[in-house]
Amino acid sequence: MDLLIAFVITIALISVVSIRYRVSPFFTLIGGSVLFGLLGGLTLDATIQGIIAGMGKVFAAFGIIILCGAVIARLLQEQHQTEEIVADIRQRVKNPPVIAGLSGYILAVPITCCITAYIMLTPILGSLEQDKGKRNLLLYLAAVGSIISYALVYPTPVVIPLFEAFSAGMSPLFYDAVAVPLSLAALAGVLLYFRYRPLPDVTADSSKAPAGPEGELAAPTATGPAGGIHWRAWAPFIAILGTVPLAFFVLRLSHASMINFIMLIGAVTALLLAPQPARLQGLSQGAKHAGMIIFDICGAGALGFVIVQSGFAQEALGQLTVLIPVIVVPFFLAALIETAQGSRVVTAVITAEVLAGSVVASAIHPLPLILLISAGSCIVSYVTDPYFWLVQRTTGDDLRTVVRNYTLPVALVGIFLFTCALCLEYLVFR
Repeated sequence: MDLLIAFVITIALISVVSIRYRVSPFFTLIGGSVLFGLLGGLTLDATIQGIIAGMGKVFAAFGIIILCGAVIARLLQEQHQTEEIVADIRQRVKNPPVIAGLSGYILAVPITCCITAYIMLTPILGSLEQDKGKRNLLLYLAAVGSIISYALVYPTPVVIPLFEAFSAGMSPLFYDAVAVPLSLAALAGVLLYFRYRPLPDVTADSSKAPAGPEGELAAPTATGPAGGIHWRAWAPFIAILGTVPLAFFVLRLSHASMINFIMLIGAVTALLLAPQPARLQGLSQGAKHAGMIIFDICGAGALGFVIVQSGFAQEALGQLTVLIPVIVVPFFLAALIETAQGSRVVTAVITAEVLAGSVVASAIHPLPLILLISAGSCIVSYVTDPYFWLVQRTTGDDLRTVVRNYTLPVALVGIFLFTCALCLEYLVFR
């Protein structure tokens, strides 16, 4: 069967089963992986091997990060330190949506992982609002904000492979001089989108205080000393951010090692500062909550690996160059690869490999070319995207609500970047 047809059938069935029957994302994604592999011509053994390899890659990339983030979040809740952090923020910030979007945007760059930034922010933002709808709004803004900088700003793992493949001597400073203002404009547009969009309907009990990972209610918001800061509550986050320059410039760790190292430092800091009862509860409940998240995103990794293994990217490029103008090929190719496997980093790497040295790459200026690929990576953030399932888990919303508040805003960012890239190519660089 044609791989594009197999891909459409697989995504459609995953969506129907997930929305109508509310089956666990892990099982729907694994089922989709088997279906696509068989429809795409892979043997059952090759498909299962691909599922195992895809799950392994995602677990290796996110297992430690998610576990450490969940343990930190649980320890904060056990000691009511989330409320102390909220009290500190409320003394200095009067607009929670802005701080949520900016926090995600800013943290994703130095931490070099949008998911890690979101996990760090979840326990803090989750307690800024008592109403469930408003609380989830902050989480959506943090998620979208982190994706904007992660997909656009150099140096992040998404932009680095694109820059190495297509920069042709272009200065990183010149690139960021364009990319940073564009990304901030995109973030401002997202803030306006949520400002004038009514909050989604929530259940009757949503006005209660936000719940922790197992559903229990958080304690009332703490009131700190006037002008003071609860340094002990902030210590895990300070440790994480403070370790970034140590990991880069002193220990010279790779990107993957650095992310896991700083999260381990944050978790160890939280554990050392916690009293014994909170420490035991934090480890136990944090690990339980992390396991639910990890299995969902491992399912997305399995589906993505099987789809990429089938040769979908190369076949898509051949079809796109015949059907559409060359200028939009990078955008649509990146969008297809992102839809197929869900990781923006993998999308950047595969798209760079497929387009490097091709007629398409030589016909477009490097800066718009990078922007086109980044834009394509934002167009469809759906069931193959591990971040989609993480946001769904942390907000507790159904799939339709996550699509409206996560997938759609990220897609609008992609359309905005696509338009900007076309304007730069035709009005500036030609």
